[in-house]
Amino acid sequence: MPGLAYTFAPVAAAAVGAGVAAVRRPNDAWRSGIQHFAAGVVFAAAAAEVLPDVLHGKSPAATLIGGALGVLTMLGVKAIEGRAKGPLAVLVAVGIDIFIDGLVLGLAFIGGAKAGLLLTIGLTLEILFLGLTVTESLSKAMTSKLRVVAITVAIALLLPVGALVATPVSLLSPVIISGCLSFGLMALLYLVTEELLVEAHETADNAWITGAFFVGFLALLAIEEVMS
Repeated sequence: MPGLAYTFAPVAAAAVGAGVAAVRRPNDAWRSGIQHFAAGVVFAAAAAEVLPDVLHGKSPAATLIGGALGVLTMLGVKAIEGRAKGPLAVLVAVGIDIFIDGLVLGLAFIGGAKAGLLLTIGLTLEILFLGLTVTESLSKAMTSKLRVVAITVAIALLLPVGALVATPVSLLSPVIISGCLSFGLMALLYLVTEELLVEAHETADNAWITGAFFVGFLALLAIEEVMS
């Protein structure tokens, strides 16, 4: 698929996040700041690149059906995550989440190389945070830091796998592609509103941390302008 090499950037970020968490857990302020920044970047990528492609699809039915399926899928993921208990359950829930992220990234590359690249930036930051989270969870049940990091990276590899699964969509009709992009848009909005920002606000924040969301949003828009 076009841009497949870019999908390994989030995998590398997961390795970095896992390595950092294995050595020393970042404080809550840093974690919240990263989440706010990542949320801003992902939201900007969805608004600037994915949304226009959905609107230009000119198929209201495809947009509604794809969007509805996206919402239902993410609510299903939320239900699974809510029941997850113990390290193995957490790994399954995170693995599903990352696979869907990869699927959405693959759909973004189908929409255009620039859209895929910009979304890669946002998902790289998100996967960096997930690397921190998964490592902390596994460290409670495993003593080998090397094994914990290796498992975290292995889970992150589901992202390029998800992107590859999305590749055949490019061979389908424009109407179906539009519906798939609508699915991806809903998944991205869920990621920002129900995961990154919700978890970011679980700890005390301040104006600087909250402002990181807008810094991320504006930074992605600036990159988009430079690439235009």
